Amino acid sequence: MNLKIDRDGRVVTVRLHRPAVRNALSHAVLTDLLDALRPLDRDPGVGCFVVTGSPEVFAAGADIREMADRTASEMADDDYFAGWEEFAALRTPKIAAVSGYALGGGCELAMMCDLVIAGRSAVFGQPEVKLGVMPGIGGTQRLTRLVGKARAMDLILTGRTIDALEAERWGLVSRVVADSQVLEEAAQTAAVIASYGRASVRAAREAVDQALETGLRDGIRYERRVFHGLFATEDQREGMRAFLEKRPPRFTGQ
Repeated sequence: MNLKIDRDGRVVTVRLHRPAVRNALSHAVLTDLLDALRPLDRDPGVGCFVVTGSPEVFAAGADIREMADRTASEMADDDYFAGWEEFAALRTPKIAAVSGYALGGGCELAMMCDLVIAGRSAVFGQPEVKLGVMPGIGGTQRLTRLVGKARAMDLILTGRTIDALEAERWGLVSRVVADSQVLEEAAQTAAVIASYGRASVRAAREAVDQALETGLRDGIRYERRVFHGLFATEDQREGMRAFLEKRPPRFTGQ
């Protein structure tokens, strides 16, 4: 198994565990990840995922040994890396807790998550150009949307890396904390997210993602329709009743 899975209440933590290859992302890692998270994504008792690596390395990239001898036709026939979009599309919110290196596929994995909480040791980059290739797990697309064309070109065309504080300034990282606090901060944030109504949280993250896909007018219309739809849920009724009655809400995920 390339992962370690822990569950604490409504929060599931997934730790990449390939220490011999610095948590390189292989086809087996993706298979294990999806096999573990598909059923949890459907579990109404799960409210948030935390994805992390080791204190030294989140993930140093895709598994080069697995790709090095493949041909262009083999890569195209397999639609190599396409399966990672299933991970990105999981509806449960995902927090990346990043310490150490998040390079290439590791940076792309972090960007597939909804929040990135980084330790001060974190290092981000898309150095694929140094291998004669380019980002292939969404790096050219997600990085550009997150930090803008100029900065995406800077990282992708030079292959240079940036530290956690620069990544935070650019908008790649949500928060920077001490390395010793990364997992605790991520777990606490995940617990807060998981404490809210499941339907509203899922709808909100999908609406934010929609902002990157559509123009402003279409995005606002989409947001409004989803907002209207939440009035069919018990959690909406409970949340608003609790506010009016000045008590904590008791969300059920319904």
